Amino acid sequence: MKLSNWIAAGAALICAAAFAAPLAGHAQAAPDGEALFNTRCKACHDPAIGRAPNRSALAVLPPGQIVEIATTGPMAPMAVGLTQPEKQAIAAYLTARPVAAPAAGPDAHAAPPPARGAPQPPVNVGVDVKCAAAAPPIRETAADWPSVGVDASSRRFQRNPGLTRADIGKLKVKWAFAMTGGGMPTVVGDWLFTTNRSGKFYALDARTGCVRWLVEGVAARTTPMIVKTAISPSGWATFVGERNRTVHAFDAQTGQELWASPQLEANPVGTITGTPIVSGHQLFVPMSSGEEGAATQPTYACCSFRGSLSALDLATGKVQWKTYVVTEPLRPTRKNAAGTQLQGPAGGAIWSAPTVDPKRGLVYAATGDSFTEIDTKGADAIVAMDMATGQVRWSHQVTPNDNFIIGCNAPVRGLNCPTTLGPDYDFGASPILFRLPSGKDVLLSGQKSGAAYGMDPDTGRLIWTTKVGSGSALGGIEWGMAADDRRLYVAVSDIINIFDEIVAKQGKPPFEGESSGPARPGLSALDPATGKVLWRTPAPNAPCHYAGDRSRDYTAGICVNAQSAAPSAIPGVIFSGATDGWFRAYDAASGKIIWQHSTTAQTYDTVNQVKGQPGGGIDGLGPAVAGGMVYVMSGFNGASRTGGNGVNVLLAYSVDGR
Repeated sequence: MKLSNWIAAGAALICAAAFAAPLAGHAQAAPDGEALFNTRCKACHDPAIGRAPNRSALAVLPPGQIVEIATTGPMAPMAVGLTQPEKQAIAAYLTARPVAAPAAGPDAHAAPPPARGAPQPPVNVGVDVKCAAAAPPIRETAADWPSVGVDASSRRFQRNPGLTRADIGKLKVKWAFAMTGGGMPTVVGDWLFTTNRSGKFYALDARTGCVRWLVEGVAARTTPMIVKTAISPSGWATFVGERNRTVHAFDAQTGQELWASPQLEANPVGTITGTPIVSGHQLFVPMSSGEEGAATQPTYACCSFRGSLSALDLATGKVQWKTYVVTEPLRPTRKNAAGTQLQGPAGGAIWSAPTVDPKRGLVYAATGDSFTEIDTKGADAIVAMDMATGQVRWSHQVTPNDNFIIGCNAPVRGLNCPTTLGPDYDFGASPILFRLPSGKDVLLSGQKSGAAYGMDPDTGRLIWTTKVGSGSALGGIEWGMAADDRRLYVAVSDIINIFDEIVAKQGKPPFEGESSGPARPGLSALDPATGKVLWRTPAPNAPCHYAGDRSRDYTAGICVNAQSAAPSAIPGVIFSGATDGWFRAYDAASGKIIWQHSTTAQTYDTVNQVKGQPGGGIDGLGPAVAGGMVYVMSGFNGASRTGGNGVNVLLAYSVDGR
């Protein structure tokens, strides 16, 4: 999981070489964006190298977003030496739009942002005054989807969805809402909450999509968790982990800010990608990283970031404890060819939401790869921590020596590449705590290697391993799994393997330097007790229309059917989307496809007044099912950057579109 691919196609927004050192000509009144791009960026992005986005992919982004990510986002460590006018000049050149002008897309008409948490004015894409005035109090129901995994066990299973299996074939789009870089929503009663990378945190009417409140300046890709709690005046609070390594709590009824945490990581490459999870009076916050991108710099002292989990006091945001998963001491290693002193160990980013086990007093986290050749047991591991103290009870590493930074599979390897290179098999999916019919529990996890695992939650002992995909640097099992009362459902991406097959037909070498096997995208059901594959449904090859996708020159016009997004379950039915924009429902017992909709086959006139908004690839954290409706983000530029339009569209399905 590379943050350079994950955040708006652009933790690698501007060629990393552009950020390596101060540039000449800072005193110029009008920096030449084209010259800066050609001298500092073109080598990485035109044509693109490896997983770096090409110039066309950058061109669809709002120019202000390019500047923001290079200023306060994950590219900030590499932007040292660039002035704001220089960043703005590069952004303006790439997008053919001045930074000061309104960005294209659904946020274009927004008024200047008021103070954070303040009531928003009724501008075109702001609050709907009538909708806000008529908003009822938040009331929980049995059909809610209040967190990324629905419950503490992260099963992504809604037992009372308000839909029956017989309803599935009648699903039609009821409303659509456009936004830049949107993620998975949560739903409580008839309230829907969603964040996005453009910095707008929305509360919508779940039935109509009208805007009840809007908070500006919340740059996040995490799914808001909605909790009934006395810390909020309304009795309901929501919590968002932001890109700047802080967490903010808001009153879910009004959008008023309750508290802001301190910055939870001093290392500037850290960021929050996994949703913070509430349990009791605690909030558990995972920390991930963009250091794999920063480390492409010859002058960068690779590497020092360590993934961590922090526990905050729910009422105040005060840090109770913080536990690093890489525990071996940091030490200098060697100097690279540029003379930069390197160090390690590093890595173990926690990309996904943690899973809570109150019965055992444990919180489980899945970690990413190592960034250096210095051994660490904290990478590619499932880690169990004591909820009260943060003490590590057990840690099970499944792939040792998985040492990787971006660019190491390029024809010319970077100077900071580990001497021993691993396959980049991070965990990007939250573990699932599953109760077996025997009454025993099993902890289920899925890795980008394509392997699913069953572990003893008391000890971390490995019970079973099942390979369901060939695996690659972008999955394998990418963003999540789901489990009902009988089966574990695993979506397989294998998108790098798909890319390899595409470039092979063009007479080009494998995308990542070495193929890990044939692509096996699709959806599988496993027995949680044994790992036995109960059924497997390959991802269909189906037509699509990537209206705005410019991410990869060699995939132009090709529909990529990777199933990177997390699936979601209701009784008898599994929902899963693909990067070709198809959204499907599967019979839980047999794997038969019982309903499907191409989100790219038409455009949408959205609730927030965007005409002709296209759909795109479905990636990331998957659908939410609540109150008789199904919600999914189409066009999301996830780690694969496939099928993205720069702007996403949240689609709300209901029976017959009513």
